[in-house]
Amino acid sequence: MRRMVLFCATVRAFRGPSLRVPRRPLRVSRTATEEQLAKYVTDDPSNNITPYIAGLVGRDLHRTANHPLYIVRKRIEDYFASLEDASFKIFDGEDPVVTTTQCFDDLLIPPDHPGRQKSDTYYLSDDLLLRTHTSAHQSEHLRAGHEAFLCTGDVYRRDEIDSSHFPAFHQMEGVKLFPDIDGETFESKENWLASPDCKRVGDDLKNTLEGMVDALFQDASLEKRWRDDYFPFTEPSFELDVFFAGDWIEVLGCGVIHEGVLARCGLERKRGWAFGLGLERLAMVLFSIPDIRLFWTDDTRFHSQFTSGDVVTFKPYSKYPPVYKDIAFWVPDSYAENDFFELGRGVAGDLVEKIEEIDKFTHPKSQRTSCCYRVTYRSMDRSLTDVEINEIQDRLRDEAADKLKVDLR
Repeated sequence: MRRMVLFCATVRAFRGPSLRVPRRPLRVSRTATEEQLAKYVTDDPSNNITPYIAGLVGRDLHRTANHPLYIVRKRIEDYFASLEDASFKIFDGEDPVVTTTQCFDDLLIPPDHPGRQKSDTYYLSDDLLLRTHTSAHQSEHLRAGHEAFLCTGDVYRRDEIDSSHFPAFHQMEGVKLFPDIDGETFESKENWLASPDCKRVGDDLKNTLEGMVDALFQDASLEKRWRDDYFPFTEPSFELDVFFAGDWIEVLGCGVIHEGVLARCGLERKRGWAFGLGLERLAMVLFSIPDIRLFWTDDTRFHSQFTSGDVVTFKPYSKYPPVYKDIAFWVPDSYAENDFFELGRGVAGDLVEKIEEIDKFTHPKSQRTSCCYRVTYRSMDRSLTDVEINEIQDRLRDEAADKLKVDLR
């Protein structure tokens, strides 16, 4: 492995004297409007939203007719509209800016949870952020008296870079309370899990969601499996997988709403369930879409393939060649990998397809750690030149040294 790190450094060394071309504007992503920049990119010391992320807010792909995400969303909503035991209110236009109370405290997410860190979440200030899940609106709708609802919207997370991860994506939250359960509180978790109310709510949850995936995949014989899981805001918690196209696929997470969540809404004697799912994950499977960036393209060759109500197999219209570049550096103790991924997004925008660590080395004497990453650049609509990618890679190196305080190799 050490040889790979040395190789990365050697390649850089043999580039010799700087041959950088004069810097020129490069369209690496869509441009944020002045209004977006003013609202989301501020001089608050806690603000970590980049112009690239600001430019994604408000696209409302889940509300765009004929878009794959809209098609998936509508198919799920139509299923819930067909249920006779509850009438589900539809929410799809809430502001993505929420408070830390909404996003974390109301859901019993502890102060030291990794999801609260700036390396994972986009903050406008200490108390305001771009929601990391649509569950951030669950408590406000419960307090307003809604007992059954679906909430869909764009969510934002700092994450790795590959074909299935993007810093903005779309979730649907579903919640149902049982009006006829208005009973006892339980002294212990064990007593609650053994209670008839817990079994009733859990059984209804599973039956409802199994019917949903049957409707979504239009296959009543679809093989499914349930797995126990843990979420701070549900107890018990589950994940649902389906067997599709020869493989098990995780579809959603869910559970019986935690008594503590309901208590914060003044509903401690009520019981109900909640689930959350990612629209992109399902759409990529149903439409055979290979790269999550395609959902954000303006290319008519993508959008012309889809019609509301129909699930069709996506036909790739191009596959432009990738350009690979490596970067290696010694990292400080404060280094967080997501910060480097976010830097890559900010510099390369839509042109970065993947960033993967290909080697990691700790020097036996100095105990310093070196990381080597391979950056894959690929445009969705044109061939890239080595000259323009060299310029982007140089910017990435410069900003990594300046902002992350790494020592380049």
